[in-house]
Amino acid sequence: MSGKTAADRSAYAASGVDVAAGERAVELMRASVASTARPEVLGGLGGFGAAFAIPAGYREPVIVSSTDGVGTKTAIAQAVGRLDTIGIDLVAMCADDVVCAGAEPVAFLDYIAVGQLVPERVASLVEGIAEGCRQAGAALVGGETAEHPGLMEPDEFDLAGFCVGVGERSLLLDGTAARAGDAIVGLASSGLHANGYSLVRKVLAGLHLELDLPYGGAACRAFGCSMSGAELLVEPGLIDATLGEILLAPTRIYARDVLAIRAELEAAGHELRGVAHITGGGLPGNVPRALPEHLGARLDPSSWPVPSVIRLVSAFGMLGGPEQRATFNAGIGMVLVVPPEAAGPTVELARARGVPAWVIGDAVEAAALGGRRYAEEARGA
Repeated sequence: MSGKTAADRSAYAASGVDVAAGERAVELMRASVASTARPEVLGGLGGFGAAFAIPAGYREPVIVSSTDGVGTKTAIAQAVGRLDTIGIDLVAMCADDVVCAGAEPVAFLDYIAVGQLVPERVASLVEGIAEGCRQAGAALVGGETAEHPGLMEPDEFDLAGFCVGVGERSLLLDGTAARAGDAIVGLASSGLHANGYSLVRKVLAGLHLELDLPYGGAACRAFGCSMSGAELLVEPGLIDATLGEILLAPTRIYARDVLAIRAELEAAGHELRGVAHITGGGLPGNVPRALPEHLGARLDPSSWPVPSVIRLVSAFGMLGGPEQRATFNAGIGMVLVVPPEAAGPTVELARARGVPAWVIGDAVEAAALGGRRYAEEARGA
């Protein structure tokens, strides 16, 4: 929306689109974008396309790309009035898909649609996207902000993201390398991440739960206990937060952790054979994607803790354990498939990077699961 003539500006103003606000938004986001720069970025903001050189060191580089949105979690951000974290979720949804193929996220673009372009609000959204890019190691190389007056309410917004990664062709992960007996290691989620929010919003509306309600009070209602009892159910430091703040906890970005864990495993003579990002569809919908067709995932749900917010929403929504694990991430945001002898080292490497991790199951012949690709069973049973 830059570079418009006076006549253009007049026409846009008549349509309700604020060209000057768009230009102001671009100026406000420059510093955020610049903070994500990588040496491969060619040019700056303002072009019709973003140019990015292939990083050095690849013999046969392959481009891996992903696109996604944040879904109805944006409605929570809009209701709370906090816009600086939802962009982290956007980057996570895309960058952590790219790393599942064994590629390094290197470039990211965003699309922001708003009912009314308020420069400070858009800049806050971009600040979150830039923070996500810094966590993922990707450069924010471009994007688009579109104002849709008459189609969207003035305070409405929606986000989409596009991530480009680069991987060595011989090292790509395509879900075919795992073998029967391999260990499945789960990396902890930071909460709900960005899936299941349609149900979350339905629960909030049905029970008249306000987003400014103290989280401890919401836990009391969910689990039928006193505040002292809630302190035993809620993670330390969260009981006084508001429900809205807990629901807006940003998605953990695993890209750099997964790449670093893989490098250290390989240096120790181990393989990383599969990676699955736990998003829509939960564990049963995503873990089998890291395995070849003839294998299934056998998980032991008792082998890892479930964050209180997921237990709370599941209790309010009357979801049993299997339904919870098919609707939400159930506390596991990313899964790594490794040879059994690498299970312990993988857990240790993740924890050393500040990511809680557990061996949560193993890969078995699907025939042993009655032809299923996913099953839940106590380990050793």
